[in-house]
Amino acid sequence: MIKWIVILLIIAAIASLLGFRGVAGAAATGAKLLIFVVLVALLLALIFGGIVIA
Repeated sequence: MIKWIVILLIIAAIASLLGFRGVAGAAATGAKLLIFVVLVALLLALIFGGIVIA
């Protein structure tokens, strides 16, 4: 999922440089959504013991 976030951020940056604001905004929004999903999944894994920090 981190790979998709990086891909969307690269697409957003390139589209922004080329002047495609709609595409850049959509890609950035998708990346933000995926970042939120990853953070929530990490938090839930920490709370419910999916990841153990020694």
